[in-house]
Amino acid sequence: MLLGRVTGTVVATRKDANLTGLRLLLVEELGSELQGTGKFVVAADAVSAGPGEVVLYASGSSARLTEVTKDKPVDAVLVAIVDTIDEDGELRFSK
Repeated sequence: MLLGRVTGTVVATRKDANLTGLRLLLVEELGSELQGTGKFVVAADAVSAGPGEVVLYASGSSARLTEVTKDKPVDAVLVAIVDTIDEDGELRFSK
């Protein structure tokens, strides 16, 4: 899993029928200092994330293992909304 921040939504009116009903979000990958890396991914939303939220996302074949994305043509899926990040006893992030 990777850390990312939701930066926007993706709307596609013409798409594969298997994507119908999936909410697609634009997510920027976060580095170790929780800063954006400039790398973006379009991910299916399985957790009802909102703009600006820090999320965990899975990519590759793992992205097709959630209830929402099973057997769907997706390469990334949001699997969690991050509440806090603690590193070595120090609070690094809090929602």
